[in-house]
Amino acid sequence: MPSAPQMRRHGKLEYGGQAAPLRTCVGCRIRTVKSELLRLVVVEGRVVPDPLGRLPGRGASLHPTLRCLELAERRRAFPRAFRVTGPLDATPVRAHLEGLDAD
Repeated sequence: MPSAPQMRRHGKLEYGGQAAPLRTCVGCRIRTVKSELLRLVVVEGRVVPDPLGRLPGRGASLHPTLRCLELAERRRAFPRAFRVTGPLDATPVRAHLEGLDAD
């Protein structure tokens, strides 16, 4: 019987021998380890990436792919995730992800 490499324990995932916190991608809605997702925050009505996880405010998580960003925009997930009314500008996130793709 093969052993499962990843096992869930109370909202955490065994990842590399240690329990790691889980987050849900606002684009594809897949739960995965926090370290594989990009944290986003709202600054003055704009969604900005927070790769170091140090900016203040409510955060949302997104896989660092343009596909998940497009899904989140199509589903209008950002206003819900950040609990704000009205549309949010995700241009800084798109620029960040396009910069990652160029590397």
